[in-house]
Amino acid sequence: MDREAKKEGFRKYLESSGVLDTLTKALVALYEENDKPSSAVEFVQQKLGGPSISDYEKLKAEKLDLQLKYNELLETHKETSRQLEELKNLKIDAPWN
Repeated sequence: MDREAKKEGFRKYLESSGVLDTLTKALVALYEENDKPSSAVEFVQQKLGGPSISDYEKLKAEKLDLQLKYNELLETHKETSRQLEELKNLKIDAPWN
């Protein structure tokens, strides 16, 4: 398949999936803004339903915090499970059994 046919096929794909229409609407909204935003990329991202850059940064920080808490809980769980196994072994090895 030659290059032009690939381009045309891709263009048709973008058109049929609604991507061209959605991007056009976002760009028209940017064009029609009286006060142009300082970040055109962030404006388009918001129009497409994505988080703002500041929201993204907050979510990244929250994810990191939750990952740290998860790791702590996992270590606590491992230690508790180890202690439980020790207690089970003590019960099995006890002379009164």
